Order: sequence, then C-alpha cells, then structure tokens
Amino acid sequence: MTQINTSALHTSALTSLPLLARGKVRDNYAVGDDRILMVASDRLSAFDVIMGEPIPGKGELLTQMALFWFDKLGHIVPNHLTGESPESVVTDAEAPQVRGRSMLVQRLRPIPIEAVVRGYLAGSGWKEYQATRSVCGVPLPEGLTNAARLPQPIYTPAAKAAVGEHDENITFERTVEMVGPELAAQIRDVSIRLYEAAAAIALEKGMIIADTKFEFGLDAAGRLVLMDEVLTPDSSRYWPVEGYAEALAKGENPPSYDKQFVRDWLEQALVGGKPWDKTAPAPRLPREVVEKTAAKYREALQRLTA
Repeated sequence: MTQINTSALHTSALTSLPLLARGKVRDNYAVGDDRILMVASDRLSAFDVIMGEPIPGKGELLTQMALFWFDKLGHIVPNHLTGESPESVVTDAEAPQVRGRSMLVQRLRPIPIEAVVRGYLAGSGWKEYQATRSVCGVPLPEGLTNAARLPQPIYTPAAKAAVGEHDENITFERTVEMVGPELAAQIRDVSIRLYEAAAAIALEKGMIIADTKFEFGLDAAGRLVLMDEVLTPDSSRYWPVEGYAEALAKGENPPSYDKQFVRDWLEQALVGGKPWDKTAPAPRLPREVVEKTAAKYREALQRLTA
C-alpha cells in the first residue's frame, strides 16, 4: 500500500488549470472541455459545515479508497475515471499538490441527486424512525433500535445542496419528477446493487457499511456513470464488526471509521456557552479529535486493502 503523507493540504492552489469549483472536500479544475482534475483536500465537513482544521493525509486516504472501490464495482456501472495520470496535466512544481490525492476524470452532466442507500438504522435515519416509523417516506417495521440492521437495504435519496447548505431528504417520487421514471429507477436499482456488493466485500474484511451515498452523471452518449467519490468514510458510515453487537444491545452508536467521531464531539460542543447550532463557523476541533479522526481513516483503508 502507498505510504500516506502526513502533512495536510487544506486548499489546493493550482494556477496552470482553471478552477471550476471548491466543494466541501474536493477542488475541481478544468482540463480542456472534456475532463476534470479532482483534488481531494484534507478538509472535513460535518453537518454540511467545513471544519477549520484539516485532517492530515485524509485526501490521499479518500482517493486510495475510492480507487479501490471503483475497481471492485466497475462490473456494475461505468465510472468516471480516465486512467490517465493526474500529474500529467499540471506543472512539475504543482505535482506534489496532486500526487496521491487526485483523479483525472471524464466531464459529465451531473445528476442533482444524492443516491443514499441505508442497510442499517443510524444518524438522521434513526432520529426520523423514532418519530415516524419511516425514513424518507419508506415505512419500516416496529421495534427497530439504533444501529439495527434493516430487513433489506432501502433507497433514501436527497437533493444536492450548495456548499454550506444542508442536503434535503426527498422521496423516490420526487426523483421521478426531477429526472423521469426510467432514470430515477435506474439510479435506485444501481445504487442498491452497488451497496449490496460493497457491503459483502467489506464484511469479509470485518467492517459493516451502515449506509452510503453515490453520485452519478450522464456521459455524452447519455449513459449513467458513477462519479465523484465512492464508499469513502466521508460518504459512508463504516463500523467494525467487533463492538457492533454490544453497541446494538445498548442502543448506542457503534464504534466507527468515519466522521461519526467528529459528529459526536460536535453534538456536545459549546459555542458561547450554548450548543453549536450546526452553522458556520464550526467550533475549533481539538488536536485529539483531529488525530483520532486521522487514525480512524488510516485504519479503515488498511483494513479494507489488507
């Protein structure tokens, strides 16, 4: 496995390519009119707010994990990778900013839907279930508890929001209104297939994928293509198998390999003596939280690729 650089990159600064956009984590640059250089920074967002402190090595870990999953899942749906080296489109002086943390990808027409698949009840899904016995309009049986495995994975899409705003949970029927019945059904079915295949692979490595989100675009021929990141700890909730049963019995959040460590800290963080209201600016993350989060990301990749 590639050695991870422990220095942090909060924001890339390439001048040889036009900047298209800075997302919560990725900085996207135009390469001609048909490709994009995606640079994964070490920024971390939680509750759709970007933290001020980067997580050292995170961008490289995310990129390596995404490349692992693109390779494993390519038989289900095409992905946006071009197979070309990111260093080939920047100057020698800029190469260190992109090496190990970038992907050179096809430029697609993005579909404004977060394709969320949940195999377990956690996070906002658990909160919603307690109130309505459903998640995003999908009815669920009585008697489920926090972190419970669902009878089968459910598709609970969200509408993509601008940076700094919260994605909005929507129903499948709303996605039909947005993109039409055929494409909406294809996105749903492909997303569930991707989740089920990945969950089986992760379980062999001793990890549970509780939920995840996928993003898709359409290529010039109108084909559905998997894009952005895939199945990283930023877009997925990973739990180690050990500790899960005990947490489930107690109704607690299981130990995790994702941002839940930061989320849990933020839930009890005080700003001006009051609980943080989940709007920018975020509370300053303590060094211990940064270091433990970085260690969790490293452990997830090492376990997955061992």
